[in-house]
Amino acid sequence: MTEPASFQPGDYMGFVGVSTASSSIMRVFPRWAEILGLPTRTLVGHDLPLTASRDQYRALVEQIRDDAHHRGALVTTHKMRVFASASDLFDDLDPFAVSCAEISSIAKRGERLSGRAKDPITVNLALADFLPPDHFSRTGAEVVILGAGGSGTALSWALAERTDVPAKVTVTALTSAPLEQLRRVHAEQGAPTRNWEYAVTETREQAAAIVAAAPPGTLIVNATGLGKDLKGSPLPDGVVFPLNAYVWEFNYRGTLEFLQQANAVRAERGLHVVDGWRYFIHGWTQVIADVFDLMLSPATIEELAAAAEFARQ
Repeated sequence: MTEPASFQPGDYMGFVGVSTASSSIMRVFPRWAEILGLPTRTLVGHDLPLTASRDQYRALVEQIRDDAHHRGALVTTHKMRVFASASDLFDDLDPFAVSCAEISSIAKRGERLSGRAKDPITVNLALADFLPPDHFSRTGAEVVILGAGGSGTALSWALAERTDVPAKVTVTALTSAPLEQLRRVHAEQGAPTRNWEYAVTETREQAAAIVAAAPPGTLIVNATGLGKDLKGSPLPDGVVFPLNAYVWEFNYRGTLEFLQQANAVRAERGLHVVDGWRYFIHGWTQVIADVFDLMLSPATIEELAAAAEFARQ
């Protein structure tokens, strides 16, 4: 394909994560860039450890801001830490970023640095890809979100905005601090959360008890990051999933122990098991649209999804 007139040699987009080289986006991005006519075909990973310091986050945001060839970046695992460490370096933050205390998209608008939280939008798009729109009102099912970090917060935001309301939503975390932060997010959102529970689960067995007690058709979500950035599952082997539950693993790559646990009893329990591939597609297309100031139609997103599927095979 002929390069568009706006193509700038040396320009690139960034990807802030933990192990970016192993992500499918490294193979997918050049093909998407061709389809969309982006001004660059180059995606550069910025790997930071889970123990990265405030100074490391600030240095990375300053690098993105000050490098004229850096067009912007998607942030995965570090989105809450980027906000906590470097939100003052941004000229513009969207309401989701402020309320959810996270930044998943870093874009430039002239001399201004913009930070946005795209996850509430992308997680809702991914949810709509597999969950019937009347599922909760029709079945009386609940939701159990394992993990109250960035992705768990985004899903809780999306659920609070639904007209099809779950009978109950339970969000778990290892300690009370992220749950208190989540309560503050919901208070600012003005969400009706009378049927919400915020549960500290110090052990996997405590989390498993909540899952086992949920009614048939419940949506069980691994939003902990376990199985991707760190090995393991938030649930022990032998956990009893509700009959006909929707089991959603937010990750699509990694050791994926949670996904394996669900697949092991998929037929026996009638589970609908979903990995994070479509979440990956929506997450990246939303941020690319933000970074390069594009409007993507549903048809274009499906074209990009097909290209991504071909590229990762």
